[in-house]
Amino acid sequence: MDTSSGFLESAASNPYFSAGFGLLGVGAGLAVLRQGLRRGLDVARRNLLVTLEIPSRDKSYPWFLHWISHAKVSRKNSQQLAVETTYKQHNNGSVSSTFQLVPGPGKHYFKYQGVWIQVERHRDGRMMDLSTGSPFETVTLTTLSRDREIFRHLLTEAREAALAKQEGKTVMYTSWGAEWRPFGLPRKRRPMESVVLDKGITSRIVSDVQDFISNEAWYNQRGIPYRRGYLLYGPPGSGKTSFIQALAGYLEYNICILNLSERGLTDDRLNHLISVAPERSLLLLEDIDAAFSQRAQNAKEGFHSMVTFSGLLNALDGVASSEQRVIFMTTNHIDRLDRALIRPGRVDMKVYLGDASPYQIRQMFLRFYNGESQLADRFVEALGSQCRVSAAQLQGHFVCYKKDPQAAVDHAHRLLTPEQGTGPLED
Repeated sequence: MDTSSGFLESAASNPYFSAGFGLLGVGAGLAVLRQGLRRGLDVARRNLLVTLEIPSRDKSYPWFLHWISHAKVSRKNSQQLAVETTYKQHNNGSVSSTFQLVPGPGKHYFKYQGVWIQVERHRDGRMMDLSTGSPFETVTLTTLSRDREIFRHLLTEAREAALAKQEGKTVMYTSWGAEWRPFGLPRKRRPMESVVLDKGITSRIVSDVQDFISNEAWYNQRGIPYRRGYLLYGPPGSGKTSFIQALAGYLEYNICILNLSERGLTDDRLNHLISVAPERSLLLLEDIDAAFSQRAQNAKEGFHSMVTFSGLLNALDGVASSEQRVIFMTTNHIDRLDRALIRPGRVDMKVYLGDASPYQIRQMFLRFYNGESQLADRFVEALGSQCRVSAAQLQGHFVCYKKDPQAAVDHAHRLLTPEQGTGPLED
């Protein structure tokens, strides 16, 4: 006992021991303080900060980037920017482009509804979006506010701004990997009256589509698959694709263009794409006859689609096929199509769009030269009832003489050709 007491007394009187023990105490105290601060920050972060992550694969990702580049919000100057280029080709052939600076990778700050928000855009070069080949990105929003609704308001405003750009326009979608993506800029809706078909055809198709769209409950009550298929067939230039574009604009629908000859397209992916087509969209399969007739030529060139004919049939009306769908198919050669493809249930309405009839010729003339009824009659007479001319040829002719209807009549003979086509095939 005396030995222990002597050791402690000697240690206490040793200045080196006292200093070391003091440093140990200070270090321990700092460690405890650091751990307490860390825990306090974690608690504060969980209770005071709200974080929202937007991955690049989410639809709201481009909406937010576009919104923050145009929105009237208070922002601190940032030196980390990225460029967003908009490219547009005008009807006269000229090209214009605009550049918008958006936040680049890094941290940025802006004030929205009186709250400061930190934006961190992170790009992971090791992870790639397989559908686009671009690096995977995320945008993380952090705010010192417990009100989560501020993010909902922000995203709603970003969505409305994006949809406003599409208002009054038709968005063309194409398949990109396993999803649909807009192709180019939204296009102005084409007026229905700009596509002149033979008498009664336009009203017949429009009425049928509208009747289908407005009777979902009727289909469901009777256990009938809620989908409708249309086939427009006839010679090139008869207005098949133009009419579909005008119909989409009239219905305020968009168009999803599906190329069955696309490299790497498989039966499973075809079925998936049809199933996930954007709402209020017409699904368009152009030149359906060429999808399989060109398979051998494509294989020689080193690429080909892997879609099988049975895979296409199953995607259209198989057990796993989608509902709530309107499909339009076009072909220049209906005789090349297998009857199984165009039977009722897969194709519910077949419509022939042939060369321009006298009625179409006159109506197209009056559309280009309003009020020139007498010249329109003379133009129809000059072409004659046996003239085989397409709507595309007529349009090109009128464009050449867009300011001179008399010249259009005087040069009508340029449209006359000795070629004779075949008449419409019966459904």
